[in-house]
Amino acid sequence: MIKENQKYFNRLHVVLDAVVIYGSFCFSYYIRFVCPLFKSFFPQYGYWRNLWQYQEILLLLVPVYLILYAKFNLYKPKRYQNQSSEYANVIKANTMGMVFFFICIIFMKISHVSRSLLFLFYVISMAATLAERGVIRLILEQSRKKGYNLKHVIVIGFSAAAEAYIDRIKANPQWGYVIHGIFDDNLKKDFSYRNIYCIGKIRDIEKFLQKTSMDEVAITLSLKEYYKLGDIVNMCEKSGVHTKFVPDYYKFISTNPVTEDLNGLPVINIRNVPLTNTVNKFVKRLIDIVGSIVCIILFSPIMAIVAILVKKSSPGPIIFCQERVGLHNKPFKMYKFRSMGVQPPSKEEKAWTTHNDPRVTPVGKIIRKTSLDELPQLFNVLKGDMSLIGPRPERPLFVEKFKEEIPRYMIKHQVRPGMTGWAQVCGFRGDTSIEGRIEHDIFYIENWTLSFDIKILFLTIFKGFVNKNAY
Repeated sequence: MIKENQKYFNRLHVVLDAVVIYGSFCFSYYIRFVCPLFKSFFPQYGYWRNLWQYQEILLLLVPVYLILYAKFNLYKPKRYQNQSSEYANVIKANTMGMVFFFICIIFMKISHVSRSLLFLFYVISMAATLAERGVIRLILEQSRKKGYNLKHVIVIGFSAAAEAYIDRIKANPQWGYVIHGIFDDNLKKDFSYRNIYCIGKIRDIEKFLQKTSMDEVAITLSLKEYYKLGDIVNMCEKSGVHTKFVPDYYKFISTNPVTEDLNGLPVINIRNVPLTNTVNKFVKRLIDIVGSIVCIILFSPIMAIVAILVKKSSPGPIIFCQERVGLHNKPFKMYKFRSMGVQPPSKEEKAWTTHNDPRVTPVGKIIRKTSLDELPQLFNVLKGDMSLIGPRPERPLFVEKFKEEIPRYMIKHQVRPGMTGWAQVCGFRGDTSIEGRIEHDIFYIENWTLSFDIKILFLTIFKGFVNKNAY
């Protein structure tokens, strides 16, 4: 019944989207060419098309928009779809639709198309679609609170995955899930977790599903009970109920894992790393080379001044080289302007720099606070040891320590380390939480895009150079 309702809802949603797109264009045309209130803002120049002359374009444009909406997952169930992700996908789909509109105008050689009309249509159609989806989401959430459009579920197997599944369902009542109970061979009859009770053994599932109509079954077996999986799936599918599998190893895999087809054998990558893709890797490296060359040229006067100040501040070399661990756990020499007095390697390796560290020179305090000491790393980027954006590299001493203490710490070495990164612009710099830093680094690694790099670059410019934790 739920599946039939979902199909009906999707068809209705497609029709509604088509009406919104078409209506947005008509409304944009009215504002641009008809409405007296706005005529003064949009002066008329020469000939313009009548609304009926756009029908031919709209017959092509509306289906293209709907296809783009489908491609951007805008017709997936809204029950547990993230609202911000949905709105972001609406913006992407509408932007691509507008690009298609321009291409149609050029290749079909359509003349006398107002640019201000296109701009109005882009803004109005996007605003109308976002509003439409917001209203639909609100109506669905309110109806679920009143007991309509609910999904009835049972949980098979009690494990960490079962706890996580129940926790999320309980924390999001707007999803409209009702969990009727747990089936497990190892639980006592009176066992309950968050008011969800054990209602039987695994052998009782088939009889229960025959007597009780369920919309979904969530299989959440513990790792040691995976040998039962085949029989349970057969029982559930025999009853015709929709079956989902929540793996007990969910903590080890990313939320967007990549699946490979190995000649019919599905293989799940534990972690999705977009930068292992050859094209992504090439694009990022090309930007690193061009960006580092441009930055070296632009900052060369500043680097010359800093070099002179460092030389005069205390005896010793201008450039300080320190071994760090980079891509694929390979060590490299990272360059910085020297900000401390020269000291024995054994003393230098003991710990991070702390607040009011006596080893830091007066000039060193300034260049560390403003991140000017990091500028020589542009040559590391040019060499290929580092990237402009990425997780910050650590010394081998700390890598050996943290890889034993912090889960998933070594994942950061699957990409090139960076001069700046997501963790740094979010405040995890200097003597701050390593766990927080790693969480941000892993998020960056799993969600890398070119636009994400650009965002980090801008955040670095506005809030990353001067940092209270840089000392």
